[in-house]
This record gives sequence, C-alpha cells and structure tokens, in this order.
Amino acid sequence: MSAEKHEKRSSASEGSELKHEEEAYDGELRDPQHDTLHRGLKARQISMIALGGAVGTGLIIGSGTALVRGGPLGILLGYTFVGLVCYLVMIALGEMAAYLPHKKGFAGYATRFVDPAFGFALGWNYLMKYLIVTPNNINAAGAVIQYWTVRVNIAVWMVIFIAFIFGINLLGVRVFGELEFWFSSIKVITLVGLLLMGIIIDLGGNPHHDRYGFRYWQHPDGPMGSYLLAQVHNPHLAIFLGFWSTLTNALFAYIGTELIGVTVGEAQNPRRNIPIAIKRTFLRIVVFYIGGVFVIGLIVPRTNNDLFVANKSKTGAAASPFVVATSLAGIKVLNHVINATILIFVLSAANSDLYIGSRTLYALAIEGKAPSVFRKVNRMGVPWPALLLCTAFCSLVFLNVHSSSQKVFGWFVNLVSAFGAITWMCICYSHIRFMKALKAQGLSRDSLPYKAPFQPYGSWFALVSTAIITIFKGFDTFMPFTKDTFVTSYIALPTFVLFWGGYKLYYRTSVIPLHKVDLISGKREIDEEEERFVADEKAKGPRTLGQRVWDSL
Repeated sequence: MSAEKHEKRSSASEGSELKHEEEAYDGELRDPQHDTLHRGLKARQISMIALGGAVGTGLIIGSGTALVRGGPLGILLGYTFVGLVCYLVMIALGEMAAYLPHKKGFAGYATRFVDPAFGFALGWNYLMKYLIVTPNNINAAGAVIQYWTVRVNIAVWMVIFIAFIFGINLLGVRVFGELEFWFSSIKVITLVGLLLMGIIIDLGGNPHHDRYGFRYWQHPDGPMGSYLLAQVHNPHLAIFLGFWSTLTNALFAYIGTELIGVTVGEAQNPRRNIPIAIKRTFLRIVVFYIGGVFVIGLIVPRTNNDLFVANKSKTGAAASPFVVATSLAGIKVLNHVINATILIFVLSAANSDLYIGSRTLYALAIEGKAPSVFRKVNRMGVPWPALLLCTAFCSLVFLNVHSSSQKVFGWFVNLVSAFGAITWMCICYSHIRFMKALKAQGLSRDSLPYKAPFQPYGSWFALVSTAIITIFKGFDTFMPFTKDTFVTSYIALPTFVLFWGGYKLYYRTSVIPLHKVDLISGKREIDEEEERFVADEKAKGPRTLGQRVWDSL
C-alpha cells in the first residue's frame, strides 16, 4: 500500500517537474500576454513601410560610390544580382513570418528552428546592426544639410535629428506607423518623380535640349568602371574589382528590407498582410533599386568630380547622384528640392531604424537573452528602456565632428553591410531548417499561409551568395592595408562567432533535432488573436468604395 502511495507521489512529482519544464520552454517560445507590444500597424502602413521604409542612404547617396567604381553597366549588374538575393531572403522570411507571426523577430525563428545559441547570436548581431545604422542615417542627414551650409556646426544638426526621431518613437506604434506611412509615401512619390525626371533629362527634356542617350556608357565613362588600377596594374582586373565593389555597395543598399520580419509582432492580421507586403518587395526592388541605378547611369558620368565617394569627397559635395544630375543638366532650384526630399529619405530611414533596434532588444529581453529591464513597455506599448539605449548609441554620429561625414559614412557602410549580411545568412539557414522540420514531421508546405517559390534552392543560393560577398567584401582594405577599414569590414564575423560560441559553451545547447523542432507552441494564441481581429472587422460592416480604394493603395 505504502509502495503504491510512494509511486503516486513519485509520478506526481515527475509530472510537476515536467509541467514546470514545459512552462519554461513555452515561455521562451510563446509571446507574452501582458505588458507587451501592441498590434497597431495597419495593412496600408505595413505595405507602405515594405515598399519605401528601408530605402535610404544606400540607394540615394551610396550609389554615387558604386557608379564611380563600377560604371553604369557594373552598377546595374551589381544591383540586379544582389536584388535577386534580397528577394530570395524576403520570400524565405515571409514563409516563416506568415506561419508564425510572433513578437520575437528573426532571432525567435533561429531559436525555435535551429538552436537557442544561434538565436542568441542572430538577435545580438541584428541589434548591433541597428545600433550602427541609425547613427549612419543621421550622419547622412548631416552630409545632406551641408549641401546648403557649413556655417552651423554639424553637431547641432545631429542633436536636432536625434531628438526628432526619439520623439516620434516615444509616441507609440500608432503614431510611428502613421508618420512612417506618410514618410514612405513621400519616398515612393519622390523616387517615381526622380526616375521620370532622369528619363526626361536623358531624352533631351532639359534646358540644353541635349539628348544624352547612352552617351555615358561610352569610353571613358563606361560601360564598366575601374577600381584600384594604380595598385593592381591590370586594366581587366581593375574592371572586375570595380564590379565587385558594387556588390558590397548594393548589399548595403538592400539591407533593411528585412525589417518586415520585425514589424509582424505589431501588425494587424499578419497572416494576410505579411505575404502581400513581401510580394510588393519584388516590385520595389525592380522599379526603385534596379530602375534607379539604371537611370543614374544614363544621366551622370562616373568621372564627375561632384559624386559622393566615401572617404574622398569634400564637405558640402552633392550627396546624391540625382542632385549632381540636375546641376549638370542646368536645371535651377530643382537640386534644392531634391536635396530636401533626400533629407526626408534619410530621416525616415533613421526613424524606422530606431524603431527596429528597440524592438529587437525587446525581443531579446522577452526570450531571456538580454537584461529583463528591456522587457518593460509603457501604456502605449513602447519598450522605452530599449528605446533609450538605442538612442544613446546615436551619439556615435559625433565621430563626424573630428572626421569628415564622408569618412564616417564609409566606416558605417562597412559595419552595417557586414552585420546585415550575417542576418540574411541566418534567415536563410533558419528557413532551410524550417522546411526540413516540416518534412520530418509530415507537414506539407502547401498548407502554409504563404509558400515561398524556388525552394529549397532559393534559400541555399541566397545563403552561399551572401557568404561569398561577405568574405571578399573588404578586399580593398589590403591595397594598401588600412586598419580602420579592415576592422570595420570584418569585426562582425568574430563578434557573431563569439556570441554563438559563448552562449553554446555556457548553456551547453545543441542543434535541435528536426523531429523535435517546435512548430506548434504559440500558434494557437496567434490564430485566436487573428480570428478576433477578422470578426471585429466584419462587425464594423461593409467598407465603402473610398475605403476599399484606399486599402488597395
């Protein structure tokens, strides 16, 4: 009898321990139910942020460097290739995000589908990227301002810009989403206008009535550029190095596109809206990025001295090839209008960067991979301790008080592209593991809310391509060897390994077997939340024609 009682107590004790372990594991996988982010981003805001949110310094300013080194054909080929890689990364992310739109960002997928150590390293790597890219965009805003005047100390502008984006982010996701919707709308309209302007200038619609055609694709301006000719003493190798440098620049330009993966935690009806946003990314890549650099190659000669080349241009140089184009065409005043819209571009990018950085730190905290103080949110759902820390890192921008904006821009480009490239590779590998786990557990990808095309080859191609670009992106730091460029080009790689290895050694984690990958936890709560949202929308009654048109836009 006593043996039976002892057995019951023992089994009860084991059941209690098992329950406790399951709760602890679920706590890592499920979203918190209280004091959490608010799902306040509407469908139109998500779509517009996807379309124009991350378009910033890489395309509008950094393309000048790529044009000088790669020439008009080189920059077109470079941006097209990296655009393909970017699209493959985005559809991989879209498949995971539509299936499980949780509030933990990419790191949550890496933790769940690969290994907690992998998720830890990815989360901190992505945070490091946003701690750098926000001051980079503020620095770019300073370079744009100096087109008009250098009388005001650049540090004054930096303080104003930092206060501006901090204030917007502090007001909550609804205010952020609405402002970023209008900022992104201005970006999209401006980009379309710049593309049309470039085509009109090229076809002779300029004050000189001069039809450019493909003039700048001829020698000595094109079709390919050359880079480091004095060092390699081989014209063909210099042309290849010029093309290769455009890949690094294009990587920097496209990085940030993946921010949709972070916004899913605050998106309304994410299962429907995220796939739509991902699909529109393809349109954005083809029209804005590839179309943009094609037009730039038509209307600006790569040999023009006014192009912004990192580390070399004098303060006050036109920060964007589009501004150079209007000056060359003899169009007065328009260069100032374009410069003003470019200022909106970079401030909008800085605004969304600060938002993503604070949400990434919050996501790490709720997973227990960052100090718990960063889990705190205010009544508007703003993770204010995380926001304060990310804003504090904006002080890095004051480096440009002693070094030029152009040199600091070059350092930031190296850092951001390295951290961003590692993020892309981790997203692709997490997706590969996700697909393998589905297969191992007998689940069909056909049942997913969004099924990414070209898989699994697409994710493998993007992973390998990004790895090759990342390894060789700092080739110019050895010709001749420069310490600052070498460190900023490659510091991200050992940092990631340190995060991954340190966590793995301390917590003794291992790669999760495919048949044990958790594809279920937290999904029911998200399903129920989505059902409530759809029911609430139906209860509001049919939408008017005007509302339906607005939604489609």
